[in-house]
Amino acid sequence: MPSWQSYVANAVLRYTVKRKLARSTTPFTARAAFSSSLPPPPGARFSADTIAGISGEWARSDKPGIGTLLYLHGGGYFACSPKTHRSITGAYAIRGFDVFSPDYRLAPEHPFPAAIDDALAVYRAMLATVPEGQFAIGGDSAGGGLTLATLLAAKSAGLPMPACALLFSPWTDLTGTSPSVKSNEKRDSMLYGPKLVEAGQIYLNGADAKNPLASPLFGDLKGLPPLLIQVGTPEILLDDSTRLAAQARAAGVPVEISLWDNLPHVWQVSQVFMPEARQALDQAVAFAKAKLAQMPINA
Repeated sequence: MPSWQSYVANAVLRYTVKRKLARSTTPFTARAAFSSSLPPPPGARFSADTIAGISGEWARSDKPGIGTLLYLHGGGYFACSPKTHRSITGAYAIRGFDVFSPDYRLAPEHPFPAAIDDALAVYRAMLATVPEGQFAIGGDSAGGGLTLATLLAAKSAGLPMPACALLFSPWTDLTGTSPSVKSNEKRDSMLYGPKLVEAGQIYLNGADAKNPLASPLFGDLKGLPPLLIQVGTPEILLDDSTRLAAQARAAGVPVEISLWDNLPHVWQVSQVFMPEARQALDQAVAFAKAKLAQMPINA
């Protein structure tokens, strides 16, 4: 049964973020809708760093490490930053991960393929420093799509795959043709369906929406690492997740997809307030630990 906190979160998001998105006329006004952030969990600490020329920050804690996670924040490719997602990166940190979140370039100032160029550069650099077999990747919303695009680009470049990918409500199809974009338009308490394709067009800046590095759902998923996908059943991006799971399985990729009732888009950010957020993060870390344990480690 959904928690009372989930009902509160849905009500607040519907009358704040979703209303602002519906009324926004430019990516800059829409960006303001995502400007606030929730507090990170106690015990997480953050430090600025630059990897491959891309600024970002580490989230760590005093808990013994289980591996390194490259985390790509969401925000429709036009908003947010590592700081807005400290509640997630900090939650991973207090569960044992060393987490680096890059401040990749955003549209409209830096349209496609700037985000994927930055993410791949960081991925490549981290592979050179993280012990083999101790590396995972993850992201939420646009950051989930960017995670998959980074893996496709890395595969094309002949780079090793991480132990797994952890995806929260990933945006995988920038054409906006997933059925839930319309069927869940009123149920989704955070995202405004009619603006979804518009946000994609701003990021693409004329590029093909079916380019796999923009919409990984149209890519060759064979050879990707095991995927964990979490998504709320009321989300307009529900079918971006279910279609991804089906296509990845068809390509031979191990997939675990977890559907959550009455949960808003990327509810994992609410880990201080919402029990389902903590449960989802526990599930993600358990999945990652299992996959990391299966990786060979070279001395």
